[in-house]
Parts: sequence; structure tokens; C-alpha cells
Amino acid sequence: MLGNLGQWGNKLHSGEITYPIVRQRKRWFIVSGALMALSVLILLVKGINPGIDFVGGTQFVIQDQTDPAIAQEIGSEHSADAVAIPLGTDRVQLSMGETSIEEARGIVDELSEGYGVDPGDIASTQIGPTWGAEVGKKAIQGLIVFLLLVSVVMTLYFRAWRMAAGALVALFHDLLFTVGIYALSGFEVTPGSVIGFLTILGYSLYDTVVVFDKVRENTSNLFSQHRFTYAELANLAVNQTLVRSINTSVVALLPVSAILFIGSFLLGAGTLKDISLALFIGMAVGTYSSIFVATPVEVALRSSEPRIKEHTAQVLAAREAGTTDVSYSEDGEVRVGALQPGHHQGTQSQPRRKGRR
Repeated sequence: MLGNLGQWGNKLHSGEITYPIVRQRKRWFIVSGALMALSVLILLVKGINPGIDFVGGTQFVIQDQTDPAIAQEIGSEHSADAVAIPLGTDRVQLSMGETSIEEARGIVDELSEGYGVDPGDIASTQIGPTWGAEVGKKAIQGLIVFLLLVSVVMTLYFRAWRMAAGALVALFHDLLFTVGIYALSGFEVTPGSVIGFLTILGYSLYDTVVVFDKVRENTSNLFSQHRFTYAELANLAVNQTLVRSINTSVVALLPVSAILFIGSFLLGAGTLKDISLALFIGMAVGTYSSIFVATPVEVALRSSEPRIKEHTAQVLAAREAGTTDVSYSEDGEVRVGALQPGHHQGTQSQPRRKGRR
């Protein structure tokens, strides 16, 4: 199986096998647009569930207990939005809206009596709405600063604002889809969730930069040849990095899925659940966007440049006239970079000799 995967990767890298990802970019734009529209609809209808760190409230943690039913019953008597969940294997957490100090003390006494534990085994935390609003404001500021820095660094690194634009579109796509899934699941958005969101943006950006690096390498001598168009060379880059993207994603998703499904759902580690869900959804959709969103968007932007349009017309005209030498796959796709048996590959493919002294 590994041998077959290696052969498949080699054929993708050489151009022997080509998937028309860039040419079919309108199809991927429709899919991504539908996903983003669905995420917006979920956010408008259901909305996100912010934790008390953002909106303020009161939180109680009962030590050496596993059953949240008692805490849920007591909390519901004081607040309609009370939620009790297990934390790990030996704690129960009760979260509710803002309460007074006297009311919080009364709830501690009720929890102590209900669970039959000492009040000292129940920790309570109160967060005011002003503090929660400040935390939410800082989280949004951090996200905006991150996106601004990304756009500047990408533009300077690639010396092309279109690549920065493609990367930002992919990042926005990943963030919106992940937040939509978060809203659909009803999970609380906590500081851990925000950390997860920023982490997936970094992961998606890393994957996109790898693909863009290959695009830049393949198109470095674009105008000195008239065999392939910019879109075809960019599509080759996507195909060449396809196996790497899949392998990296699988390796990254395995431990995250273990944390999410085993640590969170089976063992009840609530804190891990917040960050692991964001990581799991974000990494999966980040792999998709680096392949089917970032590069197609970049190619769509560059295809409108007069110089690129002129070069593309020259390549197509040369093919029509039969003055250029290209091969085609069984489905009619141009094999970019594929060797053609019996054909001269050009002087660049010949070994270079060292100069004699």
C-alpha cells in the first residue's frame, strides 16, 4: 500500500498523473461558497455559545464527583442558562449567568448538601460582564493583528499581493467554517477555543505557503517558454504537493482525534474538548482550502493580468499551430512536466560539464 502511494506521488510530481484542480476552480468556488453560506446561516439562526470568560458569569467546580445531574438541577433553579458538565474523571463543573456574592455562597451550600461534600471542596469563580467583554475585545484584536501581519509577510515573501490575497481568502474560509461547526455543535467558545482558532490559521497558512512556494518555483521561467500556461504550471504545483498535504494532515489529525474522541467524550475532559474540536475541524478544512481554494484564487487573480493573458494566448496558439511539443493524458489533460519517450527534452535536461582550466 505504501509502495502504491509512493508510486502515485512520483507520478503526480512528474506530471504523469494530473488532476485538473485549477482548471475546475469554479466548481471548488461553488463548493466553498456553499459551505461558507451554510456557516453564516447557522451563525445567524443558532449563534455561538460564548463561555463566561467572554460574557461574564459564575462557575463552580465540585471535586471528587462525576455525576453532573445534581449540579444541573441546582443550577437550573437559579439560572435558565445553567450548564453542568463533567471535567475529567473526578470533577463536575457548573456554569451559569452572573450572580451576587450572597447567591453564589448559597449555591455552594446547596451543592455541598446535594453531593454530601465539604464546602471547601467546591471552588467558585465569578467573572463580571466588563471583564468578559474586554477578553472578547482582545481576542478579536489578536485575530485582526494576526491577519494583517499575515498579509504583509506573505506579500513581502512572495513579492506578489495576489498570493497574500489567496492565503487570506483560504484563512477566512477555514475560520468561518470552523466557527459554523462550533455553533452547530453548541460547544462553548472559551479562551481555549480561540487558541484553537489561531492554531488552525497557522496550520492552514503553513500548508498554503508550501504550495505557493512550489507555484513560484514552477513559474519562475514562465515567459521564457511557450509550452505551458501559468494555470497549468500552478496546477502542477498543487498536484506535486498533494501527497505531502494529505500525509501531513493525517499525521496531525491522528493525535487531535485521539484527544477529541477519547480524552473529551470518553474521559470527559471538558477543557480539551474546546480546543480539540477547533483543531480537528480546522486542520481538515485547512488541508482542503490549501489545495482547492488558495491556489485557484491566486490563479484566478493572476489570469486577469495582461501579461499572463498574452502568454496564455501565445501558448494556446502555438499548440493550435503544432509548433510546440506537449503530451496529453487519457482524459485530455496536458501532462505538465511529464517525460515523453522518444522526444528531445531540451538542452536544460542535459548534464552540465565543469569548465576546464
